[in-house]
Amino acid sequence: MINAETKSVSSSASFLTASSALREAVHIGADDLPFVKRSDASELQLLQVDLTNGLWVVRSRFKPGCRLPTHYHTGPVFAVTSKGEWSYLEYPEQINRPGSFLFEPAGSVHTLAVPEAQAGETEVWFAIFGANLDVDANGAVTRVVDAGTILKSYRESCRQAGLSAERVLVIGE
Repeated sequence: MINAETKSVSSSASFLTASSALREAVHIGADDLPFVKRSDASELQLLQVDLTNGLWVVRSRFKPGCRLPTHYHTGPVFAVTSKGEWSYLEYPEQINRPGSFLFEPAGSVHTLAVPEAQAGETEVWFAIFGANLDVDANGAVTRVVDAGTILKSYRESCRQAGLSAERVLVIGE
């Protein structure tokens, strides 16, 4: 829990919750939060959720051959690749490698894919504003994930695995 008076973090909190009174940096170490399985080929580590602004910040890991459903976002997305390679099937010439930065404008339809022949996993940091809408071949929305649903899902996945999600930085809860 963040104490608005002292701007300190209490270790007894079940979840790290920020408020407008927060005036100090909050550090989350690489291993402070667990990765949870999202599919057979991907894992996610939820770092921050701002429910007020619809922002969710994650680190994702993808196994070779991983392919996410075709989707688009209702807001902009920023991505930085730290390990491995990936691209969008719709833009195969734009290959993201370690150090690559990617900006996605709202409404950009794409399908994330990791090369099958790649040795090792791919790791990407994403800052996502708004919702992620999975679509079928006809463009019909099949699933919606936003800051609130990813927070609920991450907490539940951690709970089921006996892991702690207490270090997620949550704003607006």
